[in-house]
Amino acid sequence: MARRGIRALPVVAVVGAAVAGIPAANADNKRLNDGVVANVYTVQHQAGCTNDMKINPQLQRAAEWHTDDVLNNRALDGDIGSDGSTPQDRANAAGFKGTVAETVAINPALAISGVEIMNQWYYRPDYMAIMSNCANSRMGVWSVNSLDRSVVVAVYGQPA
Repeated sequence: MARRGIRALPVVAVVGAAVAGIPAANADNKRLNDGVVANVYTVQHQAGCTNDMKINPQLQRAAEWHTDDVLNNRALDGDIGSDGSTPQDRANAAGFKGTVAETVAINPALAISGVEIMNQWYYRPDYMAIMSNCANSRMGVWSVNSLDRSVVVAVYGQPA
């Protein structure tokens, strides 16, 4: 019995070394982010809006900045960044011309689903007002995950 355990040890070491050499996979959350835009479009149309929702790269960049900030600064759980920036500040810095609003979803787990995001936002009157506002015709969404936290930020824009 002891001899089998000794022979298995080199195999485990080789497999472990091979796994350790594999680069970490980077998650592509495009599908989730696009799904959030589609869900907001549905909320708007249920509220009587007739406009199209268009993804805006400047708003997406502003969402990305805040998503990374919220993920890396555990004290953050809303619109204000660790540097004191507001959603409007970040959108302006990203080059968006117009008025913006923002919704933030945080899940204390590796993953978050579109259903969980919408459940967090749909039942908050302030977030529901943002999502159903027909003037918010541009949108940028970004999501990021760590082992114990997932963050999704949506920035809604009314072009000037």
